[in-house]
Amino acid sequence: MGERAVILNGLAQGIRPLDQGVEWFEGLAGTEQFEVLRDLAGFCIQARALIEDGAKSIRRAGIRPTHTPAVLITRGHLTEQLTKIINLPQDERVKTFRLLVALLGVADERRRARFCANGCGHFWHHLGTGAGSEAATA
Repeated sequence: MGERAVILNGLAQGIRPLDQGVEWFEGLAGTEQFEVLRDLAGFCIQARALIEDGAKSIRRAGIRPTHTPAVLITRGHLTEQLTKIINLPQDERVKTFRLLVALLGVADERRRARFCANGCGHFWHHLGTGAGSEAATA
């Protein structure tokens, strides 16, 4: 996986501060921002995110429950809602980024506890330890 995946997983795991991630995200061109949101949505699906993760993700993201991405994330049919969320207008992108990073964090914590508690080969689960960093940058 590439540098972007390392950055996003580091943010989701709290290894990197979310504010630093937001600053990085805001510095990207519009097409790159969309690609990042698309990647995040895919990572959330891979991590087995659930609609039930929405409320915790909203709190963790620090956005209001009335913001458009927050409303959509709690509506059911997560894959459909994620498609709507990543296609929101430009002025919703930072809120969307914060929410999807948080959703990935919530889902990945559960996945890690359930499936990876006794160790795993997912390089992104070893970012904080430095193990697997060669695979992450290769």
